[in-house]
Amino acid sequence: MKRLIMGVVALAVLAACTQEQQNKIGRDLQNWTGTDGVLEVYMGNQVVRRFLKIDKLSTALGTDDGRARSYRYGYGVLDENLNGVVDAGEKKVYFEISDFSTPYVFFENPR
Repeated sequence: MKRLIMGVVALAVLAACTQEQQNKIGRDLQNWTGTDGVLEVYMGNQVVRRFLKIDKLSTALGTDDGRARSYRYGYGVLDENLNGVVDAGEKKVYFEISDFSTPYVFFENPR
């Protein structure tokens, strides 16, 4: 009974939130639990780099002014042979991608 009451209260609180607040709660939960993300970097219409097992992309912030910078960064496994699977020898690396010149797609791994 106690769980049922707590569940009803949680749903009522969530329903009272605006859509933006609900989105923020979802992002916070996803940041806490992690995401099995994939980042594909394109040159023209061809994938030239793929990173697997990315928890999240972060926007760089300035040290002195705290303002958002024009690139994102993260950690992921470099898929050297572009087969969509983490193979032996493929390692987790740090990467940065520009918001201006690099076309990329970030999505949750469907596999």
